[in-house]
Amino acid sequence: MAHYVAVDWGTTSFRLWLIDDQGAVVGESRSREGMTTARETGFIAVLDKHLAAVGAPADAPVIMCGMVGAKQGWVEAGYIDVPAKLSDISGKAVGVPGVSRDIRILPGLAQRDTDSADVIRGEETQLLGCVESIDDGERLIAMPGTHSKWVRLARDAVVGFSTFMTGELFDVIAKQSILQHAVKDSAGFDGAHPAFLSALDATYRAPELATNRLFSIRARGLLFSLAPTDAEATLSGMMIGLELAGALKQAPRDTPVTLVASGKLGGLYEAAFQRLGLKSTTVDADDAVRRGLSQAARAIWQQNEGSRA
Repeated sequence: MAHYVAVDWGTTSFRLWLIDDQGAVVGESRSREGMTTARETGFIAVLDKHLAAVGAPADAPVIMCGMVGAKQGWVEAGYIDVPAKLSDISGKAVGVPGVSRDIRILPGLAQRDTDSADVIRGEETQLLGCVESIDDGERLIAMPGTHSKWVRLARDAVVGFSTFMTGELFDVIAKQSILQHAVKDSAGFDGAHPAFLSALDATYRAPELATNRLFSIRARGLLFSLAPTDAEATLSGMMIGLELAGALKQAPRDTPVTLVASGKLGGLYEAAFQRLGLKSTTVDADDAVRRGLSQAARAIWQQNEGSRA
């Protein structure tokens, strides 16, 4: 393992890192050639192009996570049922057949409960990458995004998780509902915006009124000329407040939270946690997935080396 390659391959995005034997990133390549594109152009063709771009050695193994392992991806990597130890993730990696290079794809996680059926694919690698930086004991891991994941950890095991369609709902409402007119031409906002914090707090305290408060954004625009930026900040605060009301209901109030996020989204969730008085720490999302892939690579190929010795 003089060098190995780590790949996060999602539905619409591709990220590749060339890692040296000291764990340092010595090459990086990104594109919008996600699973959807690769199914048309060929997975191996996309991968080879990016491997060449970073000068990856011909014998460098590749560890991958994300939708590349879905049923519609390159090779299905399946799911591990929870509760499960984090070490099970690398142990169940699936090899890609018919290629000269050693390529492994990490599996996802599944919660096979008819009342709370759920799946994770890709975020399990972020869990691997952030677990070393958190204390033992019970903890919530929050991974916001299009489909926000909240994972319940007990020491080194995943005991359960929940998915909230926060990002997708925000996008649909902002672009396809009657509120598209209210938020059009917004100048953007951050977590300090008063409308964001007010809506967050109100929705968290009374989530059952969420759909009523959504329409009030429209009404305030008609009756009080609500500014587009204020409308968008209100919508965002409501969506995140609704998510937190559900996610935190499943854990004791004092359960520490690790936020795995970056950029504007990370700032919004940090502001939300502070507003609600939650004890939290933040781990950069890019760092978490890269460290998780590296941890899985070491576990897989060092184990192989040991078995051959």
